[in-house]
This record gives sequence, structure tokens and C-alpha cells, in this order.
Amino acid sequence: MSDGGSKGIDVLSVLELLAKEAPPSQFEDLIRQARREGASPATLEELTRAQELALSVHALLGRRRQREAGLSALVDTARDLTTPYDLDALLELITRRARRLLSVDMSYISFHEPAESCSYVRTADGNATALTIGFKAPLFSGLGQKVTDSSAPFWTPDYLPDERIVHQDVLDEVVRAEGLRAMMAVPLRYGNSTFGILYIADRNIRHFTPDEVSLMSSLGDLAAVAIEKTRLLDRTHAEVVELELDTSRAKSRLTAVRRLGDTHSRLIDLVLTGSDLHTLAAEAADALEGTLMVRDADGRLLTATGELPGLDETEVTKAALDAHAGQARPALPDGTWVAPVVAGREDLGTLLLRPRRPLNDNGVRLLHLAAQAVAVLLLMQRSTAVAEDKVRDELFEDLLATPQRPPQRPPQQLAERARRLAVHLEKPHVVVVARPEGGAQGRALVWAASYARRMTGLKSTRDGCIVLLLPGSDASGAAQAVSAELSPLLGHPVTVGGAGPVSDPGPVFRAYREALRCLDALTALGGTGSTASARELGFLGLLLSDNHDAEGFIAAAIGPVLEYDAQRYTDLTGTLRSYFESGGSPTRAAEALHVHPNTVSRRLERITELLGPDWQKPERALEVQLALRLNRARHTLRRQREEGGPGRGRSSPGRSPGPAPGGQAGQGGQKGRGGQEGRGGREGQADGSGT
Repeated sequence: MSDGGSKGIDVLSVLELLAKEAPPSQFEDLIRQARREGASPATLEELTRAQELALSVHALLGRRRQREAGLSALVDTARDLTTPYDLDALLELITRRARRLLSVDMSYISFHEPAESCSYVRTADGNATALTIGFKAPLFSGLGQKVTDSSAPFWTPDYLPDERIVHQDVLDEVVRAEGLRAMMAVPLRYGNSTFGILYIADRNIRHFTPDEVSLMSSLGDLAAVAIEKTRLLDRTHAEVVELELDTSRAKSRLTAVRRLGDTHSRLIDLVLTGSDLHTLAAEAADALEGTLMVRDADGRLLTATGELPGLDETEVTKAALDAHAGQARPALPDGTWVAPVVAGREDLGTLLLRPRRPLNDNGVRLLHLAAQAVAVLLLMQRSTAVAEDKVRDELFEDLLATPQRPPQRPPQQLAERARRLAVHLEKPHVVVVARPEGGAQGRALVWAASYARRMTGLKSTRDGCIVLLLPGSDASGAAQAVSAELSPLLGHPVTVGGAGPVSDPGPVFRAYREALRCLDALTALGGTGSTASARELGFLGLLLSDNHDAEGFIAAAIGPVLEYDAQRYTDLTGTLRSYFESGGSPTRAAEALHVHPNTVSRRLERITELLGPDWQKPERALEVQLALRLNRARHTLRRQREEGGPGRGRSSPGRSPGPAPGGQAGQGGQKGRGGQEGRGGREGQADGSGT
């Protein structure tokens, strides 16, 4: 109702403004106009009541529109959250939407770190400088404590003065630095646990409405689901990547295992097809891409594919002992790897590898597989050698059999058996008999078998002695070589006698007996631990020898003097004989030779040059005198044979006997000018030395 003075201003006018969604100011203008126009108090009261109702409806409509806008923004945010993001991008989206949704100055998200009893800022939007990514705060302080305890949103219009909050200096300093007043925190929950908090803050005092709190709570729920989904996707992606890596590693391992298997099969095939150790080592070195060396159990080199310069033998020995004891060791400082060559518990040797590049696990496995292949080859070689040694030993026993012992083997048959074993008896061979002076014989027997195989010879054992038949013509050199190698191995002296050479199966037994007599002679002469052959024993060797090689003895004792006389037509041999017959007096020798004493002295000097400075020592002088007598007797017998017998040995009348064969003149000789012998005097005049 209205009175006439209000010119139609009534409740209907208020409804018209409400229908037009007029702002609240127009409602105030309408009331003031009614007062100016003189409306009655009843009308003014009615209009005021209508205005209040209209403003209430207007506010309700505004809240509904705001709620609809918020819900619309929330729906848009939910739609955006369904898009795949990485975690950092998702958190930036959530903080940005939260800030815009409530038109606040700042928003950030923190995650709990229960192990450290703190929470840390993972992302922030609208912050200045105080609140930074990674900032840590106590877990049970500030708004976070309220939210964590209640699992519900909590807000304050002004943070610092609010006594409901458990303040911490570190948090309060950040709030002051950022200039924050009103703050709200909503939990990020997944299932029954809270893993983080979404914060919004305004730099003005602000009372958040229930709709705003509800809106932020809904955003927190959506954000928690999206975060957990992204985390799950990240974990799934990480697991997929890890599975892919595992698959790739498994393929690589499978490829490596196949390669190892192929290489191992190839090495074993080489062993089974009869390849030698060097071929096997070369194949393993190619597969391992390095230089390989194989040593036996005593550290001796068996084969190598190259040099290993700078090898520290002390470190190698320690590493080899550790390897055989089952204690794995990495490479030596110089990059050398050591692998044991074993068969069960038997130590067969050691592999040394120096790779061109660092060795990985597969390389280490391949090295041990190569060591296994080498062990198999060494065992096969040993088995073959044992079987072959038996045959070779039987052959040597037949060669050493006495000619009277049945059954007698024809030499041709023995030679043919030897050829099948790569022993050529038609070539010169020597017999060496070695007797270890103390200690166990086992190591010596093993060495003898190995040495005989290396030298392409034969071995046997008789009466505690090692008997060897070795190719060559130098019995003394062979005996010295055996002593030089066997004595250090056993650690005690070895007495060695040698004889030969022989070039036929028949004389092998006689050479063995001669070498054995040399061994006994060394023992009798106090030469235990030394070596000798019949030639080295001088006239004792002549007596001990089966063939009594007088010519060899003469050549060894005075051969250079005889050759000098034959080449220069001198008579140093006669001078030497006269010197000894005169008791070692150059003066009496000169009288017997009818020459000047200086001539004898010069001849003795020449003899010293030919025979060496020790020819006048008692032992050597005895051999020289014996050789002179044997030489004289030999030529006497030869002349008798040439002249038809002993009765025709004298010279015919009117005939000079002439010089003896081999450059020797008769004792008296013919005089030349100056009272010298015919040829000796002429030669002395020719070179001015009397020799």
C-alpha cells in the first residue's frame, strides 16, 4: 500500500529493482526518494522492510553466483587435473588455481617428511623471497599441526596474533617477511593418511566464508587424488623404466653368457682336437683382448702370447697363492690378473693376463673358463705323456739291456721303434747318468720325464740314478746342463757322468756303462756334486772308457802342439818330450836337442800359448807326458805295420831314419848349421825364434 504523497513508490518498486538485479545503492536511493516525497511513516517502514528482504535476496543470489563460479572453476580445475603431468608441473597448476580460485596473494604446498619430523615446501605461487622451495618447518607447528591433528581445514584471519596456533620462530619470521595475515590450510589426504598440506594466504586480514573453506577443501581432495595418481604414474613409469633396464641388462647378460659359452666351447674344441698349449693360449688371449702367459706349478713359463714388461714376481707369487687358496683378488697394480689352473685340489699352474682394457665381470669369468680349458689340456697332455713315457721307458730299457740278456732285440727293430717316438738313433746321442746326493727322488723323477720330453730323448732310473739318452755329441756339455737344471730344483748337489756320442742302438749300453764308471770315478776322487765325461777325466777317462779312445786323449792333451808341428814343419813335440825327460830343465833339454837354451825357452813359450798356462801343473803335466808316450807308441806301431813287421823297423844302411810321422823328428835328429836340428834349425832361422 501507499499514500498519495509518495507518487506510486511502494513495495512493488522494490520488487522491480530486485527483478532488475539492481545494485544495493539503488535500493537506498529509493528509500531516500520516498522520504523526500513525504511518504507516511507506515509506508517508509514497509519500504525499509522490503529493502531489507530485497538486499537479503540480492546477497543470496550473489553467493549463489559466487558458488556457481567457484564450482565451475573447481570443475575446470578437476578437468585440468585429469591431464597427465609430471609431479612438479601438477603442483604448480594446483597452487596457481588455488590462488585464483579465492583471489588470494599466495599459495603453496608442503609435503610431510616423518623421518625428519618436518615438512618441506615443494612448490609455491605468489611468494616473495622468504618462502622458498625446499624450506623446512617443524611438523607439529603452525596451521599444519591443526590440520594434521584434525584432518580438516583450518583458517585464521590474522596469523601472528592468533593464540590458537602453536607458533615457531622460524615460521613466524617467514610470515613476517612475506607480510602474510589471513591464512588457510587444507589437508592433502589419500586414504586415511595425510601426506601434505595446501596453503593459501592473503596479505590482508580476511575472514574466509564457509563456502570458501568448503571450496578449498574440495580442491584439496581433488589435488590429493591427482598428486597420488601422478605419484603412482611416476612410480609405474620408474618401474617400467627399471624393468626395461632389467630386460636390457638381462639381454646383455644373456648375450655375454652365450658369448662366454661359445668361447668356452671353442677352447674345449681346441683341447679335444689335439691343439697345443700355445694355440689354446692364443685363442684365449684373443677372446680376452690381452696378453696371456701360462706357468706351471713351479712358476716356470709354459707358453706366452707376448711379453709382460714390469711384472712384479713377488706380487705375482702372492696373488697366485691367494688364487689357489680360493681368495679372489683384483688385478695387480700393473693391471695383471692371476687365475689358478687347478684340477680338483691339484695345482697345475697359473694364468697371467694383462688386458688392453679394464676387465669386467664377464671377462673375469672368461679368464677362469680359459684356466679350466688349460687345466683340461694339461691333464690330457699328462695322461698322454704317462702312456707315452711307458712306451719310451720300455724302449730305453731294451737299449740298456746287456747284449747277453734275452730276448735280444735286433738293432733295426729298436731303431724303428725309436723313430716312431721321434727319437732318431742314427744321429749322435749321449748318455748322462745323474745321481742326486740326498733328498727325495720323486721330484727328480718328475723332472727327468719332463726334461727327456723337452729334449726329445729317453729316460730311465737305475739304482737310485737317473739315466738319460739325449741328442747331441757333447757328453760334457749335456752333463753340465743336467746338473745346472736339476741341482737348483732339488736344492742339493747332483753328481753327473756323461759318455758318448753314439749313433747306433748297439753302443748305448756301453756308453751307459762308461758314464756310470765316470760317476763312480768322480765319487772316488772326491768330486761329489760335480760333472765329468771320460774326456774330462784325462787318462782316467781313457782307462774307464770301453773303446779306449787313445787318439781322443792325445788330441785333448797335446793336439794343438801336434797341429802346429804338422802345419809349420817344426818339432815342438820333440822339445816338449826332451823337456820332461830332462826333469823340466830347459838347459839340459837344450843340451839333449843340441840347441841354444834360449831356443828352448822360446819354444816353451810357444807351447804355453798353444796348451795354456797350466800345462806344467802336476795333474796336467802327467796327462801331457802320457799323451806324448801314447803318441810315440802309436806312431811306432803304425810304422811297423807300414814296413811289414817289427823286424823291419830299423833303417837300411846308408839311409837316414827321417822325421817321425805327425811332425816328429828322432830324438837325436840331424844337425843343421849352428848345431841345431835340421828342420827345427832351418825354421828357427826363418822366423828368428827357433820355434
